[in-house]
Amino acid sequence: MPLSMTPLLMYSDAVPLDIRTALRAASSAPAERRHAELASIAKQLYARTSIDCRDARELVGLDGNGHCS
Repeated sequence: MPLSMTPLLMYSDAVPLDIRTALRAASSAPAERRHAELASIAKQLYARTSIDCRDARELVGLDGNGHCS
């Protein structure tokens, strides 16, 4: 099981507020929706911060080999 930095991201002022809110919602989402929500959040992190795609995916607990486009 990959390590997720999601709990830290939820409260970091370096992460845009709407992304922090989405992370909180994803953490309590049903298991069948959680992966899709986390993938969407990783895409937002990639698009709106200086974090690269692989790192954004890994930060939310996903496999770093996915895409962010």
